Amino acid sequence: MALDTAKPGLRVLVTGATSGLGREMAIQMARRGARVALTGRRADKLRDAAQAVRAKDAEALELLGGVDDPETVKRHYAEIKDAWGGLDWAILNAGISEACYARAFKAEVVRKTFSTNVLGAAYWLEAVIPDMLAAKSGRIAGIASLAGYRGLPGHGAYSASKAALIALLESVRVDLRGTGVSVTTVCPGFVKSELTARNRYPMPFLMETQDAVRVVLSGIERKKRVVSFPWPMAFFMRRVVAHAPDALYERLAARSGPMKKADA
Repeated sequence: MALDTAKPGLRVLVTGATSGLGREMAIQMARRGARVALTGRRADKLRDAAQAVRAKDAEALELLGGVDDPETVKRHYAEIKDAWGGLDWAILNAGISEACYARAFKAEVVRKTFSTNVLGAAYWLEAVIPDMLAAKSGRIAGIASLAGYRGLPGHGAYSASKAALIALLESVRVDLRGTGVSVTTVCPGFVKSELTARNRYPMPFLMETQDAVRVVLSGIERKKRVVSFPWPMAFFMRRVVAHAPDALYERLAARSGPMKKADA
């Protein structure tokens, strides 16, 4: 069966496209002939990513600004509609991570994290769903994390935001069942990026960015409900850790000293 990425001029949005998974997804989609709209806060990084897309003989639309502001999202989607008439794929990748230790708890860290990781996705869902429903076609993918399956020590804000995103995307997927619009939840483990480069603890099964993106795009192409990887860590987090007795999980997680000392 032919995949969507064989369709010339596929219209694709990648939020948070200035580095890491987002940048590589934009490049790999461009390599497959897609037109790519890229969002990001850092003008220089956004320009660099867009140039990398154009280097693949693909059209790039630079959208400067964060996903945490609903008016910015509305403006960005209006620019996309003016240029292309709409979207075929929306990859909601933008996310942040900041340490959140209970003994020095800061609610502001939680607010900022949810503003980008959850509300940022929600603003884009509100923008793109009506037109996809009208077209009876479209693919939405949200980049969550295996960290969303339990509350990780020192990462309460991040784990909670990804848990919320997993639940949000599942609800949207159920509501859109049978409409022609698919929703894929992506739950990576550790992938090389600016965020993981700051970590000062062991990262088992750390994946190269290009390899991780190939897994993600393949899952979206196949309209998978959930894409989680690498498989050993995904199996451990989703089938073992997620269902471990609370008392056992808390004892083991509390001993993870290296993670407590993480920078992000």
